[in-house]
Amino acid sequence: MDSAPTAAVTPDATPAITTADLRKTFSSRTGPVEAVRGVSIEVGAGEIFGLLGPNGAGKTTTLRMLTTLLPIDEGAAQVAGFDVAAHPKKVRECIGYVSQLGGADELATGRENLILQGRLYGATLAEVRPRVDELATILDLAGFADRRVKTYSGGQRRRLDVALGIVHQPDVLFLDEPTTGLDPQNRANLWEHLRALRSLGTTIVLTTHYLEEADVLCDRIVIVDHGRIVAEGTPRELKRRVAGDAVVITVREGTDAGGRTMDVLGAEPYVREISAEGDQLRLYVEDGGTALPRLLRILDHERIGIRAMSLSEPTLDDVFLRQTGRSLRDTGPGDDGRDDGPGDGPGDSARAATVAA
Repeated sequence: MDSAPTAAVTPDATPAITTADLRKTFSSRTGPVEAVRGVSIEVGAGEIFGLLGPNGAGKTTTLRMLTTLLPIDEGAAQVAGFDVAAHPKKVRECIGYVSQLGGADELATGRENLILQGRLYGATLAEVRPRVDELATILDLAGFADRRVKTYSGGQRRRLDVALGIVHQPDVLFLDEPTTGLDPQNRANLWEHLRALRSLGTTIVLTTHYLEEADVLCDRIVIVDHGRIVAEGTPRELKRRVAGDAVVITVREGTDAGGRTMDVLGAEPYVREISAEGDQLRLYVEDGGTALPRLLRILDHERIGIRAMSLSEPTLDDVFLRQTGRSLRDTGPGDDGRDDGPGDGPGDSARAATVAA
């Protein structure tokens, strides 16, 4: 079921972000690694723009170039009307950035962190205090805002990181896995706040491993794999590119899903595509309601045992699987919460991106 975003601001004629053939190469023990290989995007003002891709695809590296944390090797980029390479300070004045690693001072309280962040962007103490109180309510920080950050749980710390990125109400907000570690209620609260920011004209670029998040929030999405864009469009447009309904069959242990079972089912004229991964088969069929009983009869006739079978309309995960050969659900954040591409090390903090000085 499509969940198209509502009440989006119509993008201005001048894009908030443009990149042209953006490239970044890192050195490694085995030689140069091209992390970003010619990324060209255009993001309109007041748009929520999503970057999807597996770990190491180049999403975080792209964000770090756009936020001035990494130099651009080749290509060009403009953010909020300023050339990223020529005017990095001007870019930093206009943006907020929430990294995967966060950037709060652990020895200070959450409130002290937020006040400092607001003051660094030029707000007076009288101006920033009401904003901090507002964010404490919106992101449910009030109960621990006056405790030191080092005492926070993972979810509490993540909510503070998001608040640090938006305390100064930036023109362009970059969010790298913003809801990792949040419970469903706080994730939904953050979604509502991001929609409110968009309604005021804030441009938002986010990476996420939550497909529902991308589907619900994003006006447009690009899928990045091996440093290149492999698909682009609205969530609805991308899902429409996957023809038919999706059927996933889990065969019993010992059954050759990738061999005889795949040959038997793939020979049916209503099966448009079929692929195997372990003990699972994924099929795209013309009409799922009609195809399902037919598939069951064939499997029974061939004495192929199954443990489960499911039918669904195409999802963003189907799109991702088709474009990259992998399921995004199987390529979630690493154990340390970082994009595991080259150069995505812990030295770049959120504070480095958001301080305007």
